Amino acid sequence: MGTVAEGAYARAGVDQLLSGNAVAALVGVLSGIRTGRPSRAALASGHYANVLRLDETRGLALSCDSVGSKVIVCEQLGRYDTIGIDLFGMNANDVVCVGADPIALLDYIAVEEANPEVLEQIGIGLRHGAEQAGVEIPGGELAVLPEVVRGHPSPHGFDLVGFCVGLVDLDAVVTGARIEPGDAIVGLPSSGIHSNGLSLARSVLTDIDEELDGRTVGNLLLEPTVIYVRAIRELLESDVDVRGLAHITGDGFLNLLRLEADAGYRIDAPLEVPPVFVHIAERGGVADAELYEVFNMGCGFCVAVPRDEAPAAVRLLERHHPGTAVIGQTTTATGVVELPKQGLIGRHGEGFTAAP
Repeated sequence: MGTVAEGAYARAGVDQLLSGNAVAALVGVLSGIRTGRPSRAALASGHYANVLRLDETRGLALSCDSVGSKVIVCEQLGRYDTIGIDLFGMNANDVVCVGADPIALLDYIAVEEANPEVLEQIGIGLRHGAEQAGVEIPGGELAVLPEVVRGHPSPHGFDLVGFCVGLVDLDAVVTGARIEPGDAIVGLPSSGIHSNGLSLARSVLTDIDEELDGRTVGNLLLEPTVIYVRAIRELLESDVDVRGLAHITGDGFLNLLRLEADAGYRIDAPLEVPPVFVHIAERGGVADAELYEVFNMGCGFCVAVPRDEAPAAVRLLERHHPGTAVIGQTTTATGVVELPKQGLIGRHGEGFTAAP
């Protein structure tokens, strides 16, 4: 099997290998910034969020992300009341991955035309997302950019970006460094596609009015991202030893490799795959190697805990997210993600290929 760069996602306009190289080029330049004073960054680039030292004991966690091309589905359906939830899912879920308590999100909304009804709907989603995450929206920005933003259809184009901050004690930052081979990996169910891989999904499921499994394609694609913040914060405040937290977004289970662990990951009891991914695979002829590199495939978040503490973690998390279960364990194969049921093995920068 080839990598995603040779598959359906690239044909849909997203070359992940090229994107990765582009990010590396950008980070390479930014890493050379010299401010004339010591850096406050407590983590290296590449984690879900970074942490800036405020003083000797307290840190500020930071993350910035958008909702991606899911906005196009909103424009096509003329429905904007849930996309704000996705913004919190994409940002607050990342901030909590370093053990932080997300406290605020600033939103940036760029529009082709300032339509009060549309902005009210976007605001409804933002309010619901804020309440689900327990995060304030203390401010934001609206930019009217008709020469930059074009809708599907025009003039309904918009983009939605968020910047989220959280607080964390420096001695409580979760990086994955304490993960040991043999730890349990607990998986929390997703609600579907969430907000990654929409370009591929839309290129395959082209009729947004078609009914699949009793729902229209448009509504399947717009299903909001699950916000895991409250459940993970409760877990962090419990007696469970939380060693690693991973938001499963674009790159699928390869996101586990963002943790600073001297270990690999074997997902041998995956959660049930939602039907929408089955439809994408069948309609688009998308191979498992590509599906598991682009989508969450039913698992939206992973937690690494000691094996003997996994039952307690599952009980706590399942109260918030029914279907939570142990899906695998960490291994001695550092830098490797194994999916034995799919016959796949993955490494950073290589994607998933057929296991030998």
